[in-house]
Amino acid sequence: MNLILMILFGLFLYVFTKIMLKEPILPWKEKKEVSNKPSKFKKKKSGKQNIEMDQDPDLFKNLFDDVQSISHHMIRFKSNKFVMIAEVEPVNYFLLSDGEQEAIDAKFENWLATINYSVQFYLQNRYVDLSEPIADMKRYMEKEDDLPYNAREYGQSLIEDLESWQVQIPRYETKRFIAFPFQVNTNDITAEDDEEFEEKVIDKAFSELYRRYNTAKNSLNNARIKVDLLTNEGIIDVLYHAFNRRKAIKNKFKEVKNQEMLALYLTADQDEERIELVKEMIDREFSGETQNQEAI
Repeated sequence: MNLILMILFGLFLYVFTKIMLKEPILPWKEKKEVSNKPSKFKKKKSGKQNIEMDQDPDLFKNLFDDVQSISHHMIRFKSNKFVMIAEVEPVNYFLLSDGEQEAIDAKFENWLATINYSVQFYLQNRYVDLSEPIADMKRYMEKEDDLPYNAREYGQSLIEDLESWQVQIPRYETKRFIAFPFQVNTNDITAEDDEEFEEKVIDKAFSELYRRYNTAKNSLNNARIKVDLLTNEGIIDVLYHAFNRRKAIKNKFKEVKNQEMLALYLTADQDEERIELVKEMIDREFSGETQNQEAI
């Protein structure tokens, strides 16, 4: 019996050793040679496919290659297509009674039945930002000198809880928008020059889109749904949060606006010497371009 156990133990040790060494268990089988040559199924790398993994795609350029400008509360495309965007503040539907819910449904259905053009609904999830309410609370506490001690302590603890609540777990809020697209048919517009043509195109697009916006606003206001038209900055704000979802918390769009980073020209105070120097540079460049055109 002991001899059988020793034989079984030796056999087990032999099999375990062969497996660990990745050798064939049966001695009459040859060991497979591992080739260092690349497989024929492996794709050859070309210069065009050699892209760094940490390189961000040029998403903004690809999506907005057809955008011409954002002006007059509209997004204008190169094909003379215009889009007007309005923000929607929804009603707390599930806290209403059955009759009130049916009235809201009827108003919304009537609005959809009256329109014969396309509208697009856009939902955007943003990180909850409590910086402005917290700043207002701090400003109020600093302003009120006669605030009781218990109230000041409660306010300070509430501010700390709100700041930790926002930092610990990312929380989101949903912004709702309605986009009204409109394609201007330039063949129906007659003008004497390009400037008049541009004015007529913009006026036609704005009047039509504003009419559609007013129709939605009046119909949805009856359903207790508030609709507000977005300005140029509002449209840029929506795009800013769409492409800077994580950075929008730290680098707020409001701060970008306050620092005048959206201005086409510098509006800070400058001394007279610098102003004169800039004027001389502009005159020099303009005179150089004029001479080049005359030479051509």
